[in-house]
Amino acid sequence: MAMSHLLLILALLSALVLTSSAANGSMLTQSGTISGNQTLDSPSNAFQLGLFAASNRSRWFLGIWFAVSPDTVVWVANRDRPLTSPSGVVELSGGGALVLRDAATNDTVWSSSNSSSSSSAAAVAVVGAVVAELRDTGNLVLTDAAGAVLWQSFEHPTNTFLPEMRVGKSIRTGADWSLSSWRGADDPSPGDFRYVMDTSGSPELYIWSHGRKTYRTGPWNGVRFSGIPEMTTFSDMFDFQFTATADEVSYMFRNRDGSPMSRVLLNESGVMQRMVWDQASGAWSNFWSGPRDQCDGYAKCGAFGVCSVVDAVVCGCITGFAPRSVAEWYMRNTSGGCARRTPLQCGDGDGFYVLRGVKLPDTHSSAVDPGASLQECARRCLATCSCTAYSAADIRGGGSGCIQWFGDLVDTRFVDDGQDLYVRLAKSELDVPKNTRKFVAVIALVVTGFTLLLLSLAFVIWRKARRSKKVNTLDDAAELMSGECPTYPLGVIRTATKGFCADSEIGRGGFGIVYKGQLPDGQQVAVKKLSAENTAQGLNEFMNEVVLIAKLQHRNLVRLLGCCVHCSERMLVYEYMSNKSLDAFIFDEKRRASLSWKTRLDVILGIARGVLYLHRDSRLNIIHRDLKAANVLLDADMVAKISDFGIARLFSSSADRQETITRTIIGTYGYMAPEYAMDGTVSFMQDVYSFGVLLLEIVSGRKNQRSFNLIAHAWGLWEGGRSHDLMDPAIRGGCTAGELEQAATCVQVALLCVQECPSQRPPMADVIPMLSQQKAPARPRRPVVCTPMMSSSHPAAAAAAALAAQAEITGGNGDLTITSLEGR
Repeated sequence: MAMSHLLLILALLSALVLTSSAANGSMLTQSGTISGNQTLDSPSNAFQLGLFAASNRSRWFLGIWFAVSPDTVVWVANRDRPLTSPSGVVELSGGGALVLRDAATNDTVWSSSNSSSSSSAAAVAVVGAVVAELRDTGNLVLTDAAGAVLWQSFEHPTNTFLPEMRVGKSIRTGADWSLSSWRGADDPSPGDFRYVMDTSGSPELYIWSHGRKTYRTGPWNGVRFSGIPEMTTFSDMFDFQFTATADEVSYMFRNRDGSPMSRVLLNESGVMQRMVWDQASGAWSNFWSGPRDQCDGYAKCGAFGVCSVVDAVVCGCITGFAPRSVAEWYMRNTSGGCARRTPLQCGDGDGFYVLRGVKLPDTHSSAVDPGASLQECARRCLATCSCTAYSAADIRGGGSGCIQWFGDLVDTRFVDDGQDLYVRLAKSELDVPKNTRKFVAVIALVVTGFTLLLLSLAFVIWRKARRSKKVNTLDDAAELMSGECPTYPLGVIRTATKGFCADSEIGRGGFGIVYKGQLPDGQQVAVKKLSAENTAQGLNEFMNEVVLIAKLQHRNLVRLLGCCVHCSERMLVYEYMSNKSLDAFIFDEKRRASLSWKTRLDVILGIARGVLYLHRDSRLNIIHRDLKAANVLLDADMVAKISDFGIARLFSSSADRQETITRTIIGTYGYMAPEYAMDGTVSFMQDVYSFGVLLLEIVSGRKNQRSFNLIAHAWGLWEGGRSHDLMDPAIRGGCTAGELEQAATCVQVALLCVQECPSQRPPMADVIPMLSQQKAPARPRRPVVCTPMMSSSHPAAAAAAALAAQAEITGGNGDLTITSLEGR
């Protein structure tokens, strides 16, 4: 009895101590409040909780944010019911719930008791006073005097996934731990996208929008999610943990010791972004994002289709299957998918084809047995007539466990270090007669030999034209890749373009004419017929395209579908861009108004991603050297695609080859970097300069030219704090304050890109976070073109004069393209 009295006294003393203090440090007691600009800080000041403003300070929310990055809000309480003024008061109610009250009306705006959770459901009694604590993980936790957790924000996430937070489901309570996007960048109300765990088959994560899947990670395979091979490259920074028990199925990650702060964000566009804090720059760096490309779009190729971003035509059918609608498939409408060529026989009449290196198909209707072997899995699949495929559930130790699919295989794609999928086929599809194999091999050999012969002849001519010039690494690349571009017979190209008639002509460039055409399968293409008059330069352009671009695949690069060589005729076949070039919009008085700021920003980011791919992420490091509005094409969805690699240059990214000197200057006046124009210095920063000029043109709708120095005009506006005034008047009046701010950021980034010294320009890897406002741009210096009273003896002035003297009009759009200026 004495012990019982002692415990009661201790509990009462604890309650008195707790209730005698207000909000103190990382804890809020029942006698304390938070209001105005007061905050609750975590013990090491990693996170803060308080009121923050959104939508131009017209709406107020209770949230948690990083202390070093107050704009990075990771959790919001009242996202459905904002306050209209900063009059909110945060306190603990008598019943032990955390509440947000409007002091002006005394209404309760939000309460933790309205949120069901496994913790609160399990708490049947509250022992002593309740305390709210903000922990260093960013988790806001309500506990009683005995330390029992009554409620925690980690079980009610918003748009951010933090270390030690779970995404998944509680089997015991039914709780669903999922993310939901913000409505907009400045609007934390629930948006259109959710990030959820599907546990009906082999557990995997999905992004949902309006009741349909838009992206899928693939199932957990013991090491990572099947569709995210990049996870293994982060293992030195993060520890990934997947839990599958009778109580819960969940996924979480932890930062390893010494790793920087990190978070995973579901943004308002439905993209998952893994962000890491860069202490040196004081900004967030984007480590990974998904969807990454068009093959990550859910069910891109339909049932029994498989997607590959390295192929000119991304969708194909799994072996043993054919397009359900050939007409639709060849029109690139692949959503109908593929169907079996030969029905299954069931039992011993079937076998398995191994599809290697893939993200496993949607597992929603799959069956999983983690204890079965792969051999047992194959036997079970053959014994069940409705089983269409199987694979290992765990790739560790050579593979174990069993996943079986029943019905259609959906959302399969090739990925690096992907898994093996065993697809069930009729034996007749597997047992190809030897004679057939020999016939196919002979045909393939003949076609390959013919292709190599054509390209070899073209290559010999090209080498002769360059014999007097210095050989560089481009020659070696040509020898390695000369057989990799598909070829078309001249008759097919002539028929497709209606005999190269004038009605099919859609453009003219410095080295030839571009025609619109339609191949026999219905695909629309653009055919560039290179001029026979400029043999040496035309061959250079032809070989550049064939050697450098044929195997480079990116959403923001125009795809080269093939080529045609016939005697002196040389043609390049590209995908057709229905909206033609960017300059046809931004420099046209009528059409520029149709290019909204959102579309312009998407175009800007698309170009930036394309250039970054060329500089860093492609299998060859390439400098475009002629980046301009006329060389950016727009597809039917207004997606920007960089084109015209005729003067592109292969470049080494090693430390000892960061720049080189050329004696032949080729490019377009107004986009040319000063060090290239003056000295012939070639580096990746040459493209960065051109991108900066192009960025200013997209924002303003005006062209940089001798009669109007756009760079000087932009600098004057920025220096006077009037960057907003540079925005194209055709759209400025309809822009929001946030969009005007985005435009101002673009102007500042553009001015950094056109700095005189290449070392002062940011690399493209830094430009993209700046444009996305994930990283604050530095303050630019005055560009050299803005320096007043430049004498004729100044090197830049001399270079400008030389440019004017040596320029030739080589394009049909009036651009001045430098073709013969000799560098010093």
